[in-house]
Amino acid sequence: MFYEVVEDGSGFDAVDADEPAAADLLDAFEAMVTEAAANVEVDRLVGEAGLSEADATAARDGEVDGMSVADAAAVLAAADSDRDADATVAEVRDHLLMGMATAVLDVDAIAAKIDADLTGQEVQQALEGRTAMTLGQLAEILAVIERRKP
Repeated sequence: MFYEVVEDGSGFDAVDADEPAAADLLDAFEAMVTEAAANVEVDRLVGEAGLSEADATAARDGEVDGMSVADAAAVLAAADSDRDADATVAEVRDHLLMGMATAVLDVDAIAAKIDADLTGQEVQQALEGRTAMTLGQLAEILAVIERRKP
């Protein structure tokens, strides 16, 4: 889902598929989550998606940089009953790992190229789901991977 903004544009023309910038990816993620959150009542985001009221309000206001990928996926799932939040998160992780293999990147190389203050070990933990990854971190990691793919 989130990686689709690079693959097919998904209506987000600001993302250059050949040279995606982390800021452009984050803007596309923000638009996606904000649009979905606007179509769901705050109470439902809190109850169904499991967000705090503050996070639900932030999602509706477009403040998603620090939102976890899992919470963002829950917002998308709340807005579209055909989506499953856990499956979306798993797809994102799979896409990142396959992209790393295609781009011949390891976690240390990614950590060295992103602005997020993450070590290679922390990047690996985020990719494996052992620690939460924010949309901001996802945007940076995905931008590095996509720029290095042949």
